[in-house]
Amino acid sequence: MAGKRSTLNNFRKKALKDPKVKSEYEALSAAFEMKRQMIALRKGAGLTQEQMAQLLGTKRSNISRLESINSEISPRLATIEEYARVLGYSIRVEFEPRAN
Repeated sequence: MAGKRSTLNNFRKKALKDPKVKSEYEALSAAFEMKRQMIALRKGAGLTQEQMAQLLGTKRSNISRLESINSEISPRLATIEEYARVLGYSIRVEFEPRAN
């Protein structure tokens, strides 16, 4: 598995040298990181997607879509706040200047 990881890392480094790829990667990285954290918090609380859906009064498929980086639907801030709230968290939004 380590060999595959190394190959993937090399591919990513090479791909990120392309300014267009780097721009898209950076645009997606915030959403990816947020969703990674959401999943980690839910799992850390010992909850399945089904249980999370029950706490939020929705369907498991909605939780799956909310946590998916491949989803083309962008969640509302209120939805993310409610997700965090039922897990005992709050969210903080920060704006940072872009690095050129």
